[in-house]
Amino acid sequence: MSQITPTILYEDQHLLVINKPAGLVVHSDGRTTEATLSDWVKEKYPELKDIGGLHTLDSGRYVERWGIVHRLDRDTSGVLLIAKDAQTFLDLQRQFLERKIEKTYHAVVRGSLENDHGRIDMPIGRNRADFRQWAIAPHARGTLRSAITDYAVLGEYDKYSFLELSPKTGRTHQLRVHLSALGHSIAADTRYGGTKASACGFKRLALHARRIAFLYAGKKMEVTAPYPTDFESAAPLFGVSLG
Repeated sequence: MSQITPTILYEDQHLLVINKPAGLVVHSDGRTTEATLSDWVKEKYPELKDIGGLHTLDSGRYVERWGIVHRLDRDTSGVLLIAKDAQTFLDLQRQFLERKIEKTYHAVVRGSLENDHGRIDMPIGRNRADFRQWAIAPHARGTLRSAITDYAVLGEYDKYSFLELSPKTGRTHQLRVHLSALGHSIAADTRYGGTKASACGFKRLALHARRIAFLYAGKKMEVTAPYPTDFESAAPLFGVSLG
């Protein structure tokens, strides 16, 4: 296994909640041999092999889910849910589909936003110029799917802003595409307009899945993922509490 391994935030007989480190891909794309989060689950929890069935990657390739309910990009850190039985998987999947799961991300982006809070409502589709990317109209092709993100500015520092983001839909690269479309690309996001140079100490996509809230065992459950080192260093610059 890779030295990049997740931290367990919560675990019982039905559910595992982890803090995924940046640099760890969730599922193999079939083209590389790097270790993945699903490899870690396979090693630690081999009994989860059939939980969730098969998952379709953007490439069209099918992979076993290993109970992993949703995904985070390779360079996005933060909280992620893994079901340990079929009923828990189906229940969480239903909550995602019905948009009942509350997700909160923190990000450092270029520039100052015009408003301290607001809603980005821009449908997303495949990028006309690059099938590996996503885009909004008129740069998108095919069917556009609804994509909504709420945001709040938590602080500003040296031509950057620290945002709290609440996606109301779960489109691939949604936060990255939306912020790029506003002209405020996430720091170090070279795919969607960010600079390659280190910004506020970030050498990777400055995006962290901070909290997730969902219904579990008849009650609302909320789990917070502690900041990784780069966010720990950056947050005080913006006046953002580490708590």
